[in-house]
Amino acid sequence: MPGAIYAEGLVKSFGAVKALDGVDIDVPEGTVLGLLGPNGAGKTTTVRVLTTLLQPDAGKAVVAGIDVLKHPNEVRRSIGLSGQFAAVDEYLTGRENLHMVGQLYQMGSRAAKARAGELLERFNLAEAADRPAKTYSGGMRRRLDLAAALVVAPPVMFMDEPTTGLDPRNRQQLWTVIEELVKGGTTLLLTTQYLEEADHLADAIAVVDHGRVIARGTADELKAQTGGERVEVVVHEHGRIADAREVLRTLGKGEVAVADHTRKLTVPVTGGAKLLAEIIRELDGRGIEIDDIGLRRPTLDDVFISLTGHAAVAEDGGEGGAGEEGAQPAGRTASKEGVQ
Repeated sequence: MPGAIYAEGLVKSFGAVKALDGVDIDVPEGTVLGLLGPNGAGKTTTVRVLTTLLQPDAGKAVVAGIDVLKHPNEVRRSIGLSGQFAAVDEYLTGRENLHMVGQLYQMGSRAAKARAGELLERFNLAEAADRPAKTYSGGMRRRLDLAAALVVAPPVMFMDEPTTGLDPRNRQQLWTVIEELVKGGTTLLLTTQYLEEADHLADAIAVVDHGRVIARGTADELKAQTGGERVEVVVHEHGRIADAREVLRTLGKGEVAVADHTRKLTVPVTGGAKLLAEIIRELDGRGIEIDDIGLRRPTLDDVFISLTGHAAVAEDGGEGGAGEEGAQPAGRTASKEGVQ
């Protein structure tokens, strides 16, 4: 049975550029799917198709049990969307912004005011509720934008790079809010370039590149595909890199990678801490001084590099720059396509 968010064979082109090339997605109810990919991979286009902002050229999409193509208005009443840019009216207060959204959803004035008050408390905005949004910090605007997406408590949420450009403190605050939403039963599709964000929040991850889903699974499953543990060594003297490489080649279980400019060597290993201690003894016995040494599991960064051939780069502009189809800031449930 399809999940709360389901897509099959989504295709979308912009002129000669194929932004989506057969995307398949299935998100079970009450879970979080992290959609990872570099700029231009197709993440934002996928979100726009699923939230009715774009018509696909081919494929099927069902959200909250509703066919996206046949009944877009019903889908819009069942979802919340927080885009890459905070879609708030700077000249209205925080309270007025939320009240306005409630009325747009045809809530009564009294109910809209009550809901606005609840959300302002929940998102730690009560003290700033009656200040114009233009006086808010970036993190406060983000929280207000997310609150606006939750005015009608939608069963399905889409968040397109919600923490891009936020400082670590505000990012952690939003993570907490997202975790609370999911505990309450909300189904969430989250696009992000912050790999630690997907590692922390997502029940499952889909990696998108060039408009295709090229890998999917839990964070641990994807890491396991990349390999086991690795030892990293930073040699103090550049001239001893070759000697250290010979030690790692002998005791490790694969090719030794060398970053010459940082004097760092990396090798796959088995044996954990016991082998790490053996490597330290061998290096010391040969008089090879080291600045740092450690044992680590693969990260999602390693997964990303292995799958796409390059690192994920988190930029303030997200996918909305030249990387994808010249995306414009998406509104909450705007009816126009909003793309070039």
